[in-house]
Amino acid sequence: MPGSQRDVEFRFLAQPTDVNFGGKVHGGMVMKWIDQAGYACAVGWSGAYCVTVSVSGIQFLAPILIGDLVTVRARLIHTGTSSMHLAVDVLAKDLRSGEPRLATSCVMVFVAMDKPDGGKPTPVPPWVPVEERDLRLQEYALKLMEMSRAMEPLVQKTRET
Repeated sequence: MPGSQRDVEFRFLAQPTDVNFGGKVHGGMVMKWIDQAGYACAVGWSGAYCVTVSVSGIQFLAPILIGDLVTVRARLIHTGTSSMHLAVDVLAKDLRSGEPRLATSCVMVFVAMDKPDGGKPTPVPPWVPVEERDLRLQEYALKLMEMSRAMEPLVQKTRET
């Protein structure tokens, strides 16, 4: 039911096939996990096919190692007419020590589409924050949106040169 699933959590073990030559999970794999969790959250909220529009403020804070328990959490923090902003955190935990750590975080924007093949944006159920933490996260999403709009003329100018 659209508007009923606001967050998603994936859990799995980091595999040897996920790592780079340095023995740590490579950023591309982490970004894939982020996109998958974000997609599941966006579809769960909207009830529609969704496309990734942007990933902002991605920070790789701590390495993820083979055998770590990885948790990818995606949570809706703002809705527009057809867009959804999601906060995504990637946590890693050494199962032997039990020490969890924030490995990566970012904000993603998805747009709901009326059909998967060349469709048009379609409305999503509105979300209104109530809790203090949600209000802060929505404010952060709005600031990122404002910064993105301010950067667009610079990006356009760069494309033209």
